[in-house]
Amino acid sequence: MRDEARTYRRWLRNELSQFGVRIDESDLMISAERPLRELAERALLLVRADLESYVCEDPGFVSALRPYEVRPEAPGIAREMAEAARLCEVGPMAAVAGAVAEYVGRALLAETKQVIVENGGDIFLYSTRPRTAAIYAGSSPLSGRLGLKMELVERPLGLCTSSGTVGPSLSFGKADAAIVLANSAALADAAASALGNRVQSAEDIQPALEYLQTIPGVLGGAAIIGEHLGAWGEVELVRVAAG
Repeated sequence: MRDEARTYRRWLRNELSQFGVRIDESDLMISAERPLRELAERALLLVRADLESYVCEDPGFVSALRPYEVRPEAPGIAREMAEAARLCEVGPMAAVAGAVAEYVGRALLAETKQVIVENGGDIFLYSTRPRTAAIYAGSSPLSGRLGLKMELVERPLGLCTSSGTVGPSLSFGKADAAIVLANSAALADAAASALGNRVQSAEDIQPALEYLQTIPGVLGGAAIIGEHLGAWGEVELVRVAAG
């Protein structure tokens, strides 16, 4: 999502220290127990260098819209993206924002017991307490009025969002928000894309959520189109007053 689509960042409220890190297309908002900007910048530079070096040698990795087999010399982030894409039947770049957020977040866990890394609406988190994320769903009347509560604690999680109506990311669906909670942010990102691709109308929400349940490592999800919504799994929709 571009800057004009980052309204949701004004909704950020937690007890942690917040700071931003931006390098080229990567624009992260991070919450941690103390400011760790320099460490986050180093981690982001390293993971971007790994990925940029690889895609120069294997440009098909970027353009693929279906699962893609990476080369043996592919760095860890490319392999994780490719595996998430395989599980979700999408291209590996559908997992890039979540994967980058997770790599930076894991680096920060060496210096903080809690971390939340948001990258264009895609989140990696490790928290010692339950968290609630307000849902940004563009022009839907439910945008900013509902939150997704996560009770799972002291474990790495990915919470990612895809949209067919908000932001520049490619989607073949019309969901205002397709949100997925998973064991990793790369998987959550790819699965959110797969969920969003399957929602063209309100009638598609339930079968799309049923498809989500077949993906190993996915813990739950929700989909919104207009005033219609559905949810499944380890997530609880709650009322919030974002803004």
